[in-house]
Amino acid sequence: MSESTFPKDSRLICIDGHDLGLVERTGSFVLDERPEGKVTIIETGPSISVPFIKEALNNLNISLKEIENIIVTHIHLDHAGGAGILLEECPNATVIVHPKGKRHLHNPSRLIQGAKAIYKEKFDTLFEPVIPIPEDRLREMKDQETLQLSLGRTLTFYDTPGHAKHHFSIYDNVTETFFTGDTIGIRYPSIERQGISFYLPSTSPNQFNPDDMLHSLRRIENIQPKQIAFGHFGISKETEKIYSEIRKWIPIFIDNGVRVVNKGGKWEELRDILMDEIKKELSSYGLEKDDSVYDIIDLDVTISAMGVMDYLLKNKSD
Repeated sequence: MSESTFPKDSRLICIDGHDLGLVERTGSFVLDERPEGKVTIIETGPSISVPFIKEALNNLNISLKEIENIIVTHIHLDHAGGAGILLEECPNATVIVHPKGKRHLHNPSRLIQGAKAIYKEKFDTLFEPVIPIPEDRLREMKDQETLQLSLGRTLTFYDTPGHAKHHFSIYDNVTETFFTGDTIGIRYPSIERQGISFYLPSTSPNQFNPDDMLHSLRRIENIQPKQIAFGHFGISKETEKIYSEIRKWIPIFIDNGVRVVNKGGKWEELRDILMDEIKKELSSYGLEKDDSVYDIIDLDVTISAMGVMDYLLKNKSD
């Protein structure tokens, strides 16, 4: 089996898409129901992840012709940017997307514009190409709609805004897994292997809403899944720890953001404050100051600080 996949567990495989050229940054999930049912992929990552997906599928003896569903939790390019280019090689597949995201996969110009505003000159390297998807190969899933994969295995879709309005999360009844994209945060497996469980909310611009995020968290929590599958990255069975960490960090992000806004500060200042808070916490767990995970956390917190400031400035009282 390719090094880009984790061992198969109850018909669920995680593929490392090497987003941003990093290991364990962004993942895709393969649900294999052959021969009774279908092969489904959840998340494609950006276009640069597609070769890693194809390699893993080949090593799993899955033909691209056998892919029937390509599901994206939301349309941000690090989760869905590769959907168009992958679909071109999957003649029998349909891309499944939140109703508020469908038109943007058909015409990704606004997605591209938004990503360029954040990533600037790095955009081409990180995300090109972004291929429009024909309307007749797109399918919406509304709140609590289901997709039958095989006899006894069903995916149920839940509208879960907070990170983005065009975000759903998917519950798999066989593995009792919730695929949550970015709705309830980010997992850092490299430090988890050091015995440190640490999760942060993903509050990127421009649709972050803390109340919606907490409401979506409660919705997921009430289903009582056995495990959470993160877009960033992998699978965790520590569901209660995840919920408590996200509930803890959202107010920290917002309260510090309010203080920065009130004194006329910029997102860079908020980023630095949040990084100090995070380093203080992780050092209390014994994490070394030069651990490589800080490079990824710094990227996440940079984008999250932008999103918090965007939210607060939009909602600032006159």
